[in-house]
Amino acid sequence: MKAIYRLATFLLLAVLLQSCSSSKNIAYFQDTIASSAAQKFEPVLQPDDVLNIVISSENPEIAAPYNLKTVVFQGNTESSVAQERLQTYLIDQTGFIELPMVGKVKLAGLTRTEAVNELKKVLTDHIKDPIINLRIVNFKVSILGEVAKPGVYTIQSERVTLVEALALAGDLTIYGKRNDILLIREKEGVKTMQRIDITKSEFINSPYYYLTQNDVVYIEPNKTRVNSSVIGPNIAVGISALSLVVTILALTIK
Repeated sequence: MKAIYRLATFLLLAVLLQSCSSSKNIAYFQDTIASSAAQKFEPVLQPDDVLNIVISSENPEIAAPYNLKTVVFQGNTESSVAQERLQTYLIDQTGFIELPMVGKVKLAGLTRTEAVNELKKVLTDHIKDPIINLRIVNFKVSILGEVAKPGVYTIQSERVTLVEALALAGDLTIYGKRNDILLIREKEGVKTMQRIDITKSEFINSPYYYLTQNDVVYIEPNKTRVNSSVIGPNIAVGISALSLVVTILALTIK
């Protein structure tokens, strides 16, 4: 009888230890920041960026040649509807776009504001006081690993924080490392890797708080996930069930 009680006690302790977890491994922003200066962020244009550039002026006819249009057919072949859309500009591998009546203009390496100013400068001899609207239409980030919905996410606003991107992916699972997130970023053709700890508020002021286009975020599995891959993810359930059976036997057997 004593052996059964000892076994029941051991199994109960095992279940409790298995279920216990420190909030230090889970909670975000565990330390608070007294004050934080607002960060100014603009994405830097890169090769392979697809740009939507709309050029306007007081005389629409003068600006029209720079706003190339294409015809898109929607629907099936019998009832398709033709719609006009503005063509996009692709930054080539050398960092240039081809602007009608102007030629090559280098935009890679410039922020959005700098790119707009550069386009205004090259258009000075063609359009008086041009108004330019520029945005990246293929701004995307990839979220992989221990998140609820891993995948590639297209961002409409060109401005997304790491926390917002994780929210889009359904947040980290309970098995994701929150203090060792891997961020892979490419700048001027060179890939860099950075480790980020989102349990500490200081990362809000880091250059990795805002993501740039084509960033890859990887959430590594913690020790619990790694161990469960070896001994089976349902071990806690098994121990609980066995503990319950032993406890019932201890109470019923005299």
